[in-house]
Amino acid sequence: MPVYEFRCRDCRRKSSFLILSVKTPFEARCQHCGSLNLTRLISRVGILKSEESRLESLADPSKLGELDEKDPKSLARWMKKFGREMGEELGPDFDEEIDRAVEESEKKSEGEGEEETPTCDDSEP
Repeated sequence: MPVYEFRCRDCRRKSSFLILSVKTPFEARCQHCGSLNLTRLISRVGILKSEESRLESLADPSKLGELDEKDPKSLARWMKKFGREMGEELGPDFDEEIDRAVEESEKKSEGEGEEETPTCDDSEP
């Protein structure tokens, strides 16, 4: 039984539909806003893995070699990879939040690198 996925051109959210029969007429309607203005997506192939095997895969030391806990970009890449490995569709909101956190971290680290230069006031003795 195929699952068809569509992205709504109006609200930009994804809707998934399980089609029980290809002979049955099907009209895709956004599950979030009800729009008919949808674009069909190419879906990932689903491979069934146990949660245990997914977690073991993430804990594999060879896969943690790229992870630098002091680098926000490295952590962001790992978090996105973790979401994909767990088979969860975290959506564009998750990616946006991760990217926003990386940007804020970079701005904060740039601000810490700038030291105030003491000013000299010649009017004091």
